[in-house]
Amino acid sequence: MDVLKEYLPLIIPIVIIQLVLIIFALTDLARREQTRGPKWVWVLVILFINLIGPIVYLLLGRDDA
Repeated sequence: MDVLKEYLPLIIPIVIIQLVLIIFALTDLARREQTRGPKWVWVLVILFINLIGPIVYLLLGRDDA
């Protein structure tokens, strides 16, 4: 239990950042008409590749044509 109390201040900001990135990326994906690849693949990447998935989508998945 002491380990949890020790690492909790480090874990909470990471979880908050992850949730904000996921929400932002999914909102952006829903609003875009075109992406680089199928939208359903990007949903899987955003949701299942923790912390890195939303960043990968925001850098590579958006088609700014």
